[in-house]
Amino acid sequence: MLTIISPRLLLLVGEGSRLSIASRTVWYHRSIRYVSRVHRDKDHGPLTLASLGFKSEFEASSNKKTNELPNLGSPIEVSKREVKAIGSGRVKAKRLLEIESAPFAATSFSELGIPPLLLQRLESVGFKVPTDVQSAAIPTILKNHDVVIQSYTGSGKTLAYLLPILSEVGPLRKVASDGDSENGKKKEIEAVIVAPSRELGMQIVREFEKLLGPVDKKVVQQLVGGANRSRQEEALKKNKPAIVVGTPGRIADLSSAGKLQTHGCRFLVLDEVDELLSFNFREDMHRILEHVGRKSSADAHGTLAGHAERQIIMVSATVPFSVIRAAGSWGQNPVLVQANKIAPLETLNPSRPVNLSGSVSSSNANPNSAVLSLPPALKHYYCVTKSQHTIDTLRRCVHALDSKCVIAFMNHTKQLKDTVFKLEARGMKAAELHGDLGKLGRSTILRKFKNGEIRVLVTNELSARGLDVPECDLVVNLDLPTDSIHYAHRAGRTGRLGRKGSVVTICEESQVFVVKKLQKQLGVPIPASEVREGKLFVTVEGKKSLEAVSS
Repeated sequence: MLTIISPRLLLLVGEGSRLSIASRTVWYHRSIRYVSRVHRDKDHGPLTLASLGFKSEFEASSNKKTNELPNLGSPIEVSKREVKAIGSGRVKAKRLLEIESAPFAATSFSELGIPPLLLQRLESVGFKVPTDVQSAAIPTILKNHDVVIQSYTGSGKTLAYLLPILSEVGPLRKVASDGDSENGKKKEIEAVIVAPSRELGMQIVREFEKLLGPVDKKVVQQLVGGANRSRQEEALKKNKPAIVVGTPGRIADLSSAGKLQTHGCRFLVLDEVDELLSFNFREDMHRILEHVGRKSSADAHGTLAGHAERQIIMVSATVPFSVIRAAGSWGQNPVLVQANKIAPLETLNPSRPVNLSGSVSSSNANPNSAVLSLPPALKHYYCVTKSQHTIDTLRRCVHALDSKCVIAFMNHTKQLKDTVFKLEARGMKAAELHGDLGKLGRSTILRKFKNGEIRVLVTNELSARGLDVPECDLVVNLDLPTDSIHYAHRAGRTGRLGRKGSVVTICEESQVFVVKKLQKQLGVPIPASEVREGKLFVTVEGKKSLEAVSS
């Protein structure tokens, strides 16, 4: 049974000024949070699509969306604890959320409230059955809830937020509204998607364009760093896109220059949000959060302030404590959406990456977030070798597993070129991918890799997020990842959307303890292995037996 109270709070916050309330009396307190209780009583049924207000077959409706889920018959419980009101008002009681976890078993996209035009486009590009995370996220977002989407890499998280946005923005949306232009776009930007890397940003744009088609693809504009800024400014002015996708630096720069107006934005998506919280993006993200979806106004005393009318969507395979804290600060009663459940953020055991050179604390031994981020069909192995034999071990593993599309990770960019040289000297077509390459060079390498012209792509942590190559069947760690979260993101480049995949970590004998810690933290077996006579053998209970993992 699900009962949610999710009012949109109109909060005016001035920089260095006091708080004020506009339009109507609104109560607010930063400590408002969800409290979850699971009812064992038989009268409390599971959370279903019907409980979210959707019928089994899609029915077009012109009714406006509300900010609350429908009342399912249970009383709304309000605690007697009073919270301090803002301004000179009265006191508002803290609201509670009751959620019981249950799977969303949608067999078609039509069950999720997606409009007919968008359903037709989905059918035309081959999307017929939603994944688990899509079944859970799409109706929740369409009900105007701020969300944190967590699911393993390759599970379809991009479509999970892309489809609700296209249901409300652009030519494929549900109902036309006043102020739309002839081609189905509004004059202002309605959705901003922020990604930490150019690769992920370009991948998101391609997903949008795939559904929009060649006629409507100008509805979305790419604003990634490394591309020609003048051309991007011209495209913004000429095309007047409804959706922009970009990296933090470029979005913040264009916003500061007055070339990107996002105050009236309805959706703010932070993809790979845990990465966007890193120190490198701090200043740019501050500007984005302060300007996207925030409209300025003045109160009765002439004090300028801004209030958020945006809906914020945060996405990542892993949700560490920093993301939970940020979601509570940026969002309004955000809900955690996972593959088979919707729950308050407080129900998630936050994962803190552990420095593998030190000891593992008991509280961090099994970070649930990292475990959930691993594709379920993966097989994990490690090979022990001397550092001078690392490349030969990589080559032998590739042949033993008969892998056609391999991504090899290293920690330092300067080592990539030498690794590529050694692989090609041994007859294996390889290429390097890193941030110092230009946009054209990176695009060319990725195209060749996806087309099979390159067998091994050697890269650094840059490609652990956002690199979508469904054909990748093997990930190799030539250098150990710094923690379980980074291991999970690397591993997620293979085994995408239910496909089979393997992850091999190559290390020295003195580094085996790190692999054992990773195994303990992730809760997955990572057995020792070696290549003999062109086949991969793993150690099982002290004996060596052939492991059948060839594709």
